[in-house]
Amino acid sequence: MSKWVLKAVVQKGISLLPYKHRINYLFQKYVTKGVQLSSLYFEDRLIHLKEHLHFFQKYKGGLANCETLELGTGWYPVVPVGLFLAGAKRMHTVDISALMNKTNLCLTLERYLEWEQAGTLQPYLEPVPKRLDMARQLLAEADKLSFEQLLDRLNLSYLVKDARQLDLADDSIDLITSNNTFEHIYPNILREILLEFKRILTKDGVMSHFIDMSDHFAHLDGKISIYHFLRFSEQSWKWINNDVQPQNRWRLEQYRQMYRDLGIGIREEKNRPGEPEVVAKEPIADQFKVFSLEDLAISHSYVIS
Repeated sequence: MSKWVLKAVVQKGISLLPYKHRINYLFQKYVTKGVQLSSLYFEDRLIHLKEHLHFFQKYKGGLANCETLELGTGWYPVVPVGLFLAGAKRMHTVDISALMNKTNLCLTLERYLEWEQAGTLQPYLEPVPKRLDMARQLLAEADKLSFEQLLDRLNLSYLVKDARQLDLADDSIDLITSNNTFEHIYPNILREILLEFKRILTKDGVMSHFIDMSDHFAHLDGKISIYHFLRFSEQSWKWINNDVQPQNRWRLEQYRQMYRDLGIGIREEKNRPGEPEVVAKEPIADQFKVFSLEDLAISHSYVIS
């Protein structure tokens, strides 16, 4: 059995169980090894942080006195902690599932301090010295502090809830980010989330979202291309897709259209063009044939609004 099929079957089964997100966490931690704070994962998140900060500084300015929100906390709050170190006033991070914990938060802080000490952090982030001192002090006292106390000292608000209904004031958030998150949200839900973001974003605020439009099963199985899932009809995909890590398979033009429909102007895109010649070798399902090979091939994008 192909690796991607095996993972699809296992995650489909997990999605039908109670505590499905916890079980999926254990499956990824001990089987696929996909939830470890490896140097590769940490660096990937640092790259996203650097890009988000670049776009924010380009369209708004400095972080001082700014509040930020991250959609999709995941297991390790690399971007919110990085924004703290960069000098943001307060960070909020929201996830539908409580995946982050005290251990993972401390591991994130440790990794930042290790990279800063080794001199490898500077290409991605130049921390405020006072914030670095605060991070070191927090780690030194971590055994005596609760998870909630650590979050409070970091000015980090961890929201475990539906992002469509946030207890945040209108026009209160200066920067909204996400990393590899949009592609896991069903379009009807994403539409309502973006409307909520539109409500809470300040008039001159910035949204910076990194979208991974590749077939995530290809991350595990090198025998399929990152466009493999485009061969399946919507009906067939329902049997393959799962609720613990769904993939909506949307292409960039579909996200653009949603932004247009919601009256959210896109200021800039940074796209990876992908490989149209690889797409051409895939048997594309009818629903995707309305897009050109070039549009189908775009695999990743930063969408800035």
